[in-house]
Amino acid sequence: MTTVVDVAPATDRELVLARIIDAPREKVFRCWTDATLLPKWFAPLPWTTSSAKLDVRAGGSSLVVMRSPEGEEYPNPGLYLEVVPNEKLVFTDAFTEAWLPSGKPFMVGILTFEDIGGGKTKYTATVRHWSVEDRDAHEKMGFHGGWGLCTEQLEALAKTL
Repeated sequence: MTTVVDVAPATDRELVLARIIDAPREKVFRCWTDATLLPKWFAPLPWTTSSAKLDVRAGGSSLVVMRSPEGEEYPNPGLYLEVVPNEKLVFTDAFTEAWLPSGKPFMVGILTFEDIGGGKTKYTATVRHWSVEDRDAHEKMGFHGGWGLCTEQLEALAKTL
């Protein structure tokens, strides 16, 4: 199981989740950037990820489709803003493919993958929102519980690679 690391948000529009994952950062990063691996861990069970299309480069688009336990699908289009292999991913839902503005920007995700030795990774997910209301809504949707469960699923998969 991942180890919780206490990291305070820098602003009132941020949510932060930090964990020590018992897997090398290259494997953790790969789980985020390989479209065949992402569906295996990305949604908090009993939700699933039915498909993932990832063009992992600055300016590249992504489309991750989450499926509810009732079978309803929720497409999540976005765009990568920064990609530093094995170190950092920055993405947003403010744009879709080809820099087209989305209908309602909600967040920017900043993921860092820090090698802390011994085959372990300090994984930090910082999510910045356009407003405090959006941050509050994301928190009420279960950010900490959902992203925490997904991180445990991510660790379990990364350990098998």
